[in-house]
Amino acid sequence: MKVLIVEDEIRIREGIGNLLSRINGSYEVIGEAGNGKEGLALLLEQKPDIVITDIRMPDMDGLEMLERMVKAGLHTKAIVLSAYSEFEYARTAMKLGVTEYLLKPIAYNEMMQSLENVTFQIEKERQEKPEQVGTLEQIFFSILSGKLTVDEETESYLANRYHIDCREPVSLLCAYHGENAKSEEIRRYFRRVFSAYEGLDFYFPDTVFRNTVTVVVKGYSNLKDLERWVQQQILRQSPHKVAAGWIEVDSLNLLGEGFALLYPWLDWNISVNHSVLICYPQIKNIQTASCNYPFDLETQMKAAVCADDHIKEQAVMDTFHASFCDGKIYAPKEIKESYVRFLWSTISIAKEIGKVYVQQINQQELLNSIMNAKLRDELVDASSLLLKELARTQDTDTTHLTVKRMKSMIHEFYQTGIMLDDISRKLDMTPEYLGTLFHRETGITFSNYVKNYRISKAKELLAGTNLKLYEVAEKVGYSDSKYFSRIFKEITGQLPTEYRRSVK
Repeated sequence: MKVLIVEDEIRIREGIGNLLSRINGSYEVIGEAGNGKEGLALLLEQKPDIVITDIRMPDMDGLEMLERMVKAGLHTKAIVLSAYSEFEYARTAMKLGVTEYLLKPIAYNEMMQSLENVTFQIEKERQEKPEQVGTLEQIFFSILSGKLTVDEETESYLANRYHIDCREPVSLLCAYHGENAKSEEIRRYFRRVFSAYEGLDFYFPDTVFRNTVTVVVKGYSNLKDLERWVQQQILRQSPHKVAAGWIEVDSLNLLGEGFALLYPWLDWNISVNHSVLICYPQIKNIQTASCNYPFDLETQMKAAVCADDHIKEQAVMDTFHASFCDGKIYAPKEIKESYVRFLWSTISIAKEIGKVYVQQINQQELLNSIMNAKLRDELVDASSLLLKELARTQDTDTTHLTVKRMKSMIHEFYQTGIMLDDISRKLDMTPEYLGTLFHRETGITFSNYVKNYRISKAKELLAGTNLKLYEVAEKVGYSDSKYFSRIFKEITGQLPTEYRRSVK
């Protein structure tokens, strides 16, 4: 996807370019402009797939640039940015065919969502535009994606060729299956089950949008009976877990609008269970309970992480999952926010105590996977990723066997005040040789490694227990609590009591 950025502030232009590279490597910035006049010239010359433009700019504003672009016969997809939220700007943008309108400051998730939307539109338009003599699935796809408007000629063709009344109500089933299932397998199952419903006409538009299979349904006499049948036969007996939604529109022309209305509500599958059909607009009237964040479980998870107790970590996480399956209905947004808060708290304490592999987790990707989830399993999978990293052996790249033995002794005897001389006697090697070897292999002196290891253990005790300060000091090998406090502040920048207070 070739992208043009038109923005008069250079820092914002650079920021958008960096954002694009983080979102997806397939976005190529082919040009930048500081005003609408320069942007229009680049639009006509480069013919990009997407233009991201500000509204208020010198020489020519963004909306005038887009208006001239359209008059020139160029239909590049546009994402409009503005620090102004007045409706007039949005309305003018909509008249120019702009569907993505973002307010500054730009949020990562909103930009990603807008790019996904315009990319989907572009990719579908690149496909060969089906003629009316094409398959019915192709025609329904064109209507669903907005490429075909049902005019009198289309109505006549569908009535004569397929005996379809375009002005009769039609229903749309959307089934989101996530990353772990294949769309073709879902289609085959749906086709087999729908065939058992007598007199029903159903079609699969030739598209899969964001892991979602769509089915256009006609020929039913009782909508409520059909919805109950779909819930029983499609969802409760399906071998695949899907988040399924259902909407009826008044005519074929409204299929695209129906999809746009229904798709965001598929999130409610997280709240009600995958065997429940999300029916729009009924879902708008759902009553929810207040979602109380489980502070006690957060405290238990911190203690388990500090104790390196992976069995306890899994048990606490299982209890956390179950807390949203207690028979009450919670808003999916609140559930997702609770997951983000709980996992971020776990990551934070793991980083504090030096869990190496947790620091390598891409928190932006983890955030996206949670906020875009429509299945409970996706939330569980995101949590499992974190637990897997917590359970990984905290080994380093050190390969020398002698150094590994030295570190092993430090980890076993750090509470007793182990010295380099003690290890040299056990290994029958000189302290000088061992000290040099240790520094060469690890990049840190022996004494500093011991000091850092003791303080890391002290952090675990301060965060995960209620031991008094002198008890913590003794457990990590310091007989003088004041000296321990001085060393702790030297390494962390905080006194032990300050650290405990900030973590708690």
